[in-house]
Amino acid sequence: MSLDALVATEVADHAGPGPVPPSAGRPPAFELAAFRPVASRSVASQPVRPGRTASWHVLSQARFRGYFIGSLISNLGTWLQNTAQMLLAYQLTHSALAVGAVTCAQFSGAVLLAPWAATLADRLNGRRLLIGTQLLSAAIAGALAVLTFGGVLTERALIFGALGLGLAFAFALPLQTSMVPTLVPEADTKAAMAMNSVSYNAGRAVAPVLCVLVGTVVGLGWAFTLNAASFVVFAATLLVVRPDRAERPAQRQRAVSGIRIAVRRPRIMLLLAMVAAVTLVEDPVLVLGPSLARQMHMLASVWPGYFLSALGVGTVLGACLPARRLASSERAASERAAWSLLMLALCMIVFVWGFSAWVSAAAAAGAGVAGLLTGSAAQSLLLRIAGPGMAVKVMALWAIAWAGSKPIASLTDGWLASTVGIRPAGIMLAAPALTIALLELLLPSPIKARLKEQLRMHTRTRPAIQPQ
Repeated sequence: MSLDALVATEVADHAGPGPVPPSAGRPPAFELAAFRPVASRSVASQPVRPGRTASWHVLSQARFRGYFIGSLISNLGTWLQNTAQMLLAYQLTHSALAVGAVTCAQFSGAVLLAPWAATLADRLNGRRLLIGTQLLSAAIAGALAVLTFGGVLTERALIFGALGLGLAFAFALPLQTSMVPTLVPEADTKAAMAMNSVSYNAGRAVAPVLCVLVGTVVGLGWAFTLNAASFVVFAATLLVVRPDRAERPAQRQRAVSGIRIAVRRPRIMLLLAMVAAVTLVEDPVLVLGPSLARQMHMLASVWPGYFLSALGVGTVLGACLPARRLASSERAASERAAWSLLMLALCMIVFVWGFSAWVSAAAAAGAGVAGLLTGSAAQSLLLRIAGPGMAVKVMALWAIAWAGSKPIASLTDGWLASTVGIRPAGIMLAAPALTIALLELLLPSPIKARLKEQLRMHTRTRPAIQPQ
């Protein structure tokens, strides 16, 4: 996708059999009529591309290629600023809590306003609103650049700037995510969503190192300047790339229905907990990176960017691994996700332990791979369990589980690091993932069955949920 929401789609898009609807490659809770295709095209009617199983082939289509280039430039700018914010927050305060507060502010808007943003965008001209969010974001990034060049940037200004960008992102996320599939034939929807994920993670892999170079040579103010320019470039791209349109649906989807579904299906609750755990475990790379580098007596203005870049490189590598078919049973598939989650937690413990800067960077890369595999397995299994009739509502919860846990993780991470230290903070954030993974892998089947039966008995008297 967004988006760490879109991180999971590259492998999930190539997962094996299961009832995956055409819209499954994107967060369906934000499916907007303003960007849906006029008429769907049968997958069977599309030409077969022998030997082209990778997603790169969609770049041969002019509309999507133009969008991809603009999106890639925008993502590079976004991660340039994310890295600069982290470095500046730490330089101004030498506090991990301040870094966490800035990160929390940037993601809080998406959590608080996403449902209302989706509703408003569904009623207005989606394309114009999306262009407006890019221009507003450019203005905010430009204002932060002016403050930085003038030497008057403060922690409060950083937090308010991050909050403003987060609010704009809350409106842009549903619009941009829903637009992607309309730029390609229906047969290429999954490939387009996978490439959208690649553009996000390529930005996260390359931009942190680029930010270190920019900050060293010309100053971090230029990171904000380049981000402002990237928003303008993407807005210009949206003026040229025109998605298909359709009539508005008679009934809008509501995420609250997905909550009732999840309560009745313990496996769904488990998978959503895994998604949230991935966000919690990966957070120390961003929030604790400067403090960890200083503790290891490394340059706090350089190594945090390397750590963040290693995480992005790991995610891209995970997306490039050969796809495995989804296991035939729900239990086997969730156990596969649990193994990846366990590896993620262990990598993050190694990261915060601080054996050496290079070991921590390697652990961050391993965490990127494991996080991608966990997220993709969880998403594929959620789609299978939900089925076509419930996929929209269940995947709405998936998006909330990813985005909603980010502000909590950042504040908790920063507060724990300031209170009890870096290592305990990292271990505590890894603890939920360790617990979930070990319970799924080691808890005897009879106990699992008994817990599921108790939950079914608790909800049996409630009326059945019908697809809307």
